[in-house]
Amino acid sequence: MICKPNRLAFALLAPLSLWLAGCEDVAEEQTPLDAALAMLARGDGIGAEEKLREALDNGATPETVAAYLGEAELLQGELAEARSWLVEGQFDDATRAHGFHMLARLEMRDGNLPAAGQAFDQALKSDSEDPELWVDIGRLRYIGGEQVQAVEAADYAVELGPQNPNALHFRGQLVRDAHGMEAALPWFEAALKLQPENAMILLDLAATQGELGQAKAMLSTIRKLAKIDPGNRQMIYLQAVLAARAGKPNLARSLLQRSGGVDRQVPAAMLLSGVIDLQNGNDSAAAQTLEKLANRQPENRRVKTLLARALMIGGNDEELVHRFAADAQRPSAPPYLTEIVGRAYERLGEREKAAVLLDRAAQPRNTNLIALQGSKDRALAALRDDATGDDKLALIRDLIVTGQTGAAINQSETFLKQYAGSADATSLAGDAQLARKNAQAALERYQTSANVRRSWHLTRRMIMTLRALGQGNEAEALVARHLRGEPGNVEATSLMAAALTDVQKWDAAGLLLDHAMAIGGSRDPRLVALRARVALAQGDPQGALFFAERAYAMQPGSPLTTNILVLARNEAGADGASTDFLMAKARALGAS
Repeated sequence: MICKPNRLAFALLAPLSLWLAGCEDVAEEQTPLDAALAMLARGDGIGAEEKLREALDNGATPETVAAYLGEAELLQGELAEARSWLVEGQFDDATRAHGFHMLARLEMRDGNLPAAGQAFDQALKSDSEDPELWVDIGRLRYIGGEQVQAVEAADYAVELGPQNPNALHFRGQLVRDAHGMEAALPWFEAALKLQPENAMILLDLAATQGELGQAKAMLSTIRKLAKIDPGNRQMIYLQAVLAARAGKPNLARSLLQRSGGVDRQVPAAMLLSGVIDLQNGNDSAAAQTLEKLANRQPENRRVKTLLARALMIGGNDEELVHRFAADAQRPSAPPYLTEIVGRAYERLGEREKAAVLLDRAAQPRNTNLIALQGSKDRALAALRDDATGDDKLALIRDLIVTGQTGAAINQSETFLKQYAGSADATSLAGDAQLARKNAQAALERYQTSANVRRSWHLTRRMIMTLRALGQGNEAEALVARHLRGEPGNVEATSLMAAALTDVQKWDAAGLLLDHAMAIGGSRDPRLVALRARVALAQGDPQGALFFAERAYAMQPGSPLTTNILVLARNEAGADGASTDFLMAKARALGAS
């Protein structure tokens, strides 16, 4: 008798067979080595090390696992252990490229950049088309001063791995430096789609959203990060930034204190800490933090100005004068700094010195570009055989400031040949050319530098150079482009608003000036006076009077603020006798 198949049995057995087959596949996939590789991909160095040592116990050769054990130790921060597995270069053919790649990462962590470069060369011999490898090569080039070559490496990494999240992330970081926050955003978003739980990408995305004023999007990104890595210190710092921008300084301070000392280590966090202390009236604490930051970043104008403000609020006039008198006397000094140093001299009874600075603060600001003052000691050090790159930069700056423009060009071009990929060297070569009034040559250098890193100071020099070349439209377009990428920049906002007033676009100018005052420009009498002028043009005499009185109160000795107050009072129909007095004062001050 022929037995017929039992359909019910088949129906029950078929899924069971598939399940058993699946179990066999899982069992095959979960060899210790395969499990370790999966853990490394997730960043689990501890679990990976355990599985790799199990693989060794099961007969795997050291050459097979050395590269991965080195990576696992790196993930755990055990650099000495990582070196024991990587430094000999004992890798099999399949892992040779990865092993030398991990050795290069180790040398970078230890700050040994030449050794890292040699390890990368070895890795490239075995695999020259790994996008992850080119990402790290780009990072090495960047921190080694070869920023132009770093961009080239990043482009190649994206070409090799257009769907590689690390390649997209790194390119986004470089785009942010060169083209601003807005341009970088799509790169971070694309990288995150490929790797939604990558904490580093989420951090960069949140920071970028914050700089663009996208508070809701930033908060959403931070919440995603909190689920993945709730103790991330950088995330807590970003929360503090969000709180500070929302006008909640106490919450911001509390969050900074939870960030595990980030506010004592990271410059941006130190700056935020100082600002929060100023908001809370803790001027002494603010001064201490800002002084430490100013010592680390001696050319950061914003830090200097905030430190000066903290000293002024705290009544430390002697310290204020001692620290900032020389800065206040330079042609490039911000009017606010010049004025508060002048007021400090006034309170100390040194009225002649006070009068000079207060008079200078009241005058229209010189729009010519002034080179950063180089350190004399560093400039002299540049002449020694063991001179560093920073020493040579100081020498070139000193040559520019002292008017030795021919020597400055020669030195800067020599320096640029030595550091051909350095954005700083290229930018300084532009400064030397501009000091010699070679505007076109300067612009070419600036544009090359800006392709790598476009700071506001560089953008400002490019704007002035374009204007010197008669390319006003290009200059205004550059301001607008920078402002899209950095909407929180007060000076860029003010420049754009001034350009709009020149073409009588009053409503747009008014909106920009209101924004500039909201983000920190409310203490700039020139900016407030310009807002009064715009209000007059908009047919709002009461608004114009409000702004004009504010500007005059800040700087009563200025012909600009006095004149705009006269115009506003006339339009508002204010008391005639007071207006007559102000008109006479404006004429005496030389107002047009």
